Amino acid sequence: MAGVFEVEVDGVEHADHGLGNHEETVQFDVSKLSPEEKWRVEHARMHAKHKGHEAMHAEMVLILIVTLVIAQLVLVQWKQRHSKSYNLVTLFQMWVVPLYFTTKLHWWRFLTTWFIFSVITAYVSFRATRKPLACTTPRLVYKWFLLLYKISYATGIVGYSVVMFTLFGINLIFRIKPEDAMDFGVSLLFYGLYYGVLGRDFAEMCADFMASTVGYYSASGMPTKHLSDNICAVCGQPILVDVSEEGIIENTYRLSCNHVFHEFCIRGWCIVGKKQMCPYCKEKVDLKRMFSNPWERPHVMYGQLLDWLRYLVAWQPVIIGFVQGINYVLGLE
Repeated sequence: MAGVFEVEVDGVEHADHGLGNHEETVQFDVSKLSPEEKWRVEHARMHAKHKGHEAMHAEMVLILIVTLVIAQLVLVQWKQRHSKSYNLVTLFQMWVVPLYFTTKLHWWRFLTTWFIFSVITAYVSFRATRKPLACTTPRLVYKWFLLLYKISYATGIVGYSVVMFTLFGINLIFRIKPEDAMDFGVSLLFYGLYYGVLGRDFAEMCADFMASTVGYYSASGMPTKHLSDNICAVCGQPILVDVSEEGIIENTYRLSCNHVFHEFCIRGWCIVGKKQMCPYCKEKVDLKRMFSNPWERPHVMYGQLLDWLRYLVAWQPVIIGFVQGINYVLGLE
């Protein structure tokens, strides 16, 4: 259905009437305009709607700044005093908040990937919380979250590269419109960051629960079981390959504290589970020594980036919604 808008035009002179400046109403069919012209019309309507509201806008900005500062202080204190509840609430909000907005916007592609991620992660998390813990569960958990971590990392890098190529105009070489290339790059960047953050938090939760279930790790720092020389403290399975030998499927890694683990397990423990310490004696792990290959070090840096973005993903939309509620109650718009 074609839409018709009325736009008031000021300052138009008409010689036949000689009335000088006055307002005239112009009607036109929006469906016949290009996307750029539609955006300009909407922009003009927004300016006309909020004309003369400068004092109100200043008050809204002040409310936003004060709310952001107070919310940041509250979140910092909450995280310091009750980190476990803070992490659980943050994880729940990262899982639910984007779902609300994408459902409202009918982003079916994201909803499909979100559903697949939720089903697999729910099954893996269910396995990780069972008692007694099955011998194959730790490796299943680390394999899934490490795979998810690598996919999100690669997706984010590709999305960022597409955005940068678009800014430099490289998309024109392939005759791709800038808006299409930018939408594609931003979408990939969003997928990579979102599932990277969400996956790491689920992995940390599962790692904590499995470590306490296996029994080699406790909150007091003292192991509750004796670790045999041929047992991996992460998965509880025998170590079949010597440290100095080359394994067919997987190698064995020895930490500086002389405790030995499956290489896949200890890498999953440190990278995915964010545990920079020995699972058995809690001695700090030297990540630079563990990841001597320069191609692997960006994964550690990328994990730190995901931690910084957690606030923007989980709490920023909630704070903005709270600010809008305050503005609504005060009659500001």
